[in-house]
Order: sequence, then structure tokens, then C-alpha cells
Amino acid sequence: MRRFSLDRLLEWKLRPDRKPLILQGARQVGKTWILKEFGRLNYANVAYVNFESNERMERLFSGNLEPVRLLAGLRIEAGCPIDPGTTLLILDEIQACPAALTSLKYFAENAPEYHVAAAGSLLGVAMHRGVSFPVGKVEFLPLFPLSFFEFLGALDQAELGVAVANGQWDLVSAFREHLTEHLRTYLALGGMPEVVACYLATRDWAQVRRLQQALLQAYEQDFSKYAEPSLVPRIRALWNSIPAQLAREQKKFVFGLIKAGARAREFELAIQWLCDAGLTHKVMRVTKPGMPLKAYHDPAAFKLYFIDCGLLAAHAGLELAALLKGNALFEEFKGALTEQYVSQELRLWDGEVAYWSSDSSQAEVDFLVQASDRVFPVEVKAAENLQAKSLKVFHEKFQPPRSFRLSLSDYRQESWLTNLPLYALTSLSNELTVSARMG
Repeated sequence: MRRFSLDRLLEWKLRPDRKPLILQGARQVGKTWILKEFGRLNYANVAYVNFESNERMERLFSGNLEPVRLLAGLRIEAGCPIDPGTTLLILDEIQACPAALTSLKYFAENAPEYHVAAAGSLLGVAMHRGVSFPVGKVEFLPLFPLSFFEFLGALDQAELGVAVANGQWDLVSAFREHLTEHLRTYLALGGMPEVVACYLATRDWAQVRRLQQALLQAYEQDFSKYAEPSLVPRIRALWNSIPAQLAREQKKFVFGLIKAGARAREFELAIQWLCDAGLTHKVMRVTKPGMPLKAYHDPAAFKLYFIDCGLLAAHAGLELAALLKGNALFEEFKGALTEQYVSQELRLWDGEVAYWSSDSSQAEVDFLVQASDRVFPVEVKAAENLQAKSLKVFHEKFQPPRSFRLSLSDYRQESWLTNLPLYALTSLSNELTVSARMG
């Protein structure tokens, strides 16, 4: 399946000021595969070294970290030559060896001609353990589950995906039912590569759900394996509360849903652990749509989204048979899967994302997106529900250049509002660019 991070990796390879790269993401999002595939397509050799439970590499990196010395050992471990420019050196699960992380500084300073790419599934967690990190000497590239656009490519519907991305609305409208069906499948399936591959090979939803549950269990095993023992019960309680959090009409995170009387200070570290592991991500409330959005964060209010919409459906125990009939999937669970899907897609962008609610909590806009020097509101509507009262309140109060509503209705422009089909979310980037210029 085609991952668009391959293009970003190629840009990295061709840059003369290239630094060692760290591909960061949760377990099972495809980091190892994409680095090996990138190496296969663009290099004469791929030297692969995995640091997890590797005592030989721990001993190698416990001494002098000069690249000349390390490369001699890495050649033996990988079983292939490591030549400047023609070999991709992959250091996998690098967070398991803190000294290997530190060594990236010396590769950047003393051996920049070597192409070094590392991957770390729990790197964020490791960094909070006081690991000596080569600040300013590495580049990061985050990797997430497959986007809906990538999923269309995996279904051999890449041409349709391009039409969506380019805003060819007459063509898109003609294939509206197909796109809605594909999006329905994606919301239930999610974008974890192994799950998508299982579906493509078998079309067996029972097998898909078993695999989703296995991934969830593997993540829970990581809690005990990598978190401080005193923190594990809080991580688990927080993890289990997420479906209930997102099932609320207003999805602001409520600590009391974890357990009666719970307070923020009890669970701050648990939230940070899950975010560092890539299993959840925060979207902060802002008090006003000022620039930059980060300057207007309300530290006491946020939403906590899951890693993947399909895994959220499995974690919540939603019955797939019922979800795949009609458009129930978009509205079930208080529209949580639909909003989760939008949060995942927006997370792929470089721009800041937040949400807004009025001080009285009578009005709430699901997402605010920072594009260029403007902030745009984005409201998410399940199915074809076109009411946008909160969006209207926001628009009248702050007068953004344009407001956006996501629904299953066709694309259309109104005086102040653009309705964008949920399955065309990938085209929002172009819409924002045009609106920012006109505004």
C-alpha cells in the first residue's frame, strides 16, 4: 500500500543539509515497513539494526560514540556494507538504547554524508526519562495510521482520491455513494496497516475485529512493560474512559468520568504518557481565535482523541454488523467516530489545531485550523445534518474569512460558509489556502 510519507522521506534524502531522521509514531503504524520500503526504492543497500532486546548493540553503544567505530560494528550486525549516499542505515526501536539516540549527534556533526534514519515507537516516553537527546541535530517525521486518502489508494481507488483532493466536484458528486461507502468502511476499519491489509486480503469483518482487539491488548501490555508501576493503574483507567469521554455531546475531557472524584493532578502524567506513546492526542480549547492559536490555549480544557477510529470502535465494543448498515455509523456513539476521523485527518497537517467554546458553553465549534496567518472554524456534522448554530455564532462573533462545515451533503459554497463532504476532507487544505489568500 502506498504511504505518502515516502514522498517526505525522499525530500529528506535529497536535501544537502539533511540530518539524521527519526520516524516517530505509535506501535504498529508501519514505521519499520516504510523505512525498509523507502530504502528498497531509493538506495543500493539497506542496513537494518533493531535495538530492542539487543545486548550486542547495547555493548557497542556503551563505549566511544564516534561514527567510525560504530559503523564497523553496525556493518557486522546488519550483514551488509554501509556506504555514504548509497546505503540507508535504519536504527529501529532506538528508544531501547539511549546511547544510540545520543550517537545521532555525532553522525550529524562528524559523518553527515551517511544517511541515517531511526524509528521509535515509544520515543516520547523514553525522552521523559531523562535520556540525553541530540537537540537540534536530528529531524522528526511523524507517522500515523493510513489516512482516508491513502485508504482509497489501497482499495485501488487512487484516481477517485485524486479527484477528491483536487476538488473536481462534478466528478466527486457522481461517485458520492461509492465514496460514502468507502468512508463508512474506513470509520469501522481504521487505518492501522495490518488491519487494512487483513481486510483487503479476507473481507472478513470478524477477523478484522479480532486483529483490532489484539492490537489494543498489545498497547495495554505496553502500559505495564514501559510505564512506572505506580502510574499503570491510572493509565489503564484513563484508557478505558476514552470511549465514554467521546460519547458525550460536548467532548471536553471530564476527569470525573474516569472515576468519581478524580482530579486533574491525579491523571496529568497518565495523559502525558498516552500522548507520548502516540496512543492519544490532545486538542486544546482556545478562548478566542487569535494568532498564534497556542497563545490562547485554555490549559484546563481539552479533548482527548484516540489513535485510530477503527480501534476506537473496537475499544468501545461497537457492533460492526449494525454499524455497516446505512449511515448509522456516522451518527452512532454521538458521532464520535466521525469526529475522531476528522481529528485524525487534521493531525496530518503541519498547522495548529484547536477547538472553541463560548464561556457559557452554549456554543462550541469542533475544530479551529490555523492556515497561513488566519484561523478558520470547522464544524463536523454526522450524516447530512446541516444545522450549524454554533458555527453561525462563531462566525458572527469573530468574522473569519470563511467557515467550513463537514457533512455527507455535497460540496457547495454559501456567502460565508463552505459545506465540504466528509469524504473530501483531504481537499480542505486547498480550500483553506484559497480562503486565506482571498481573506
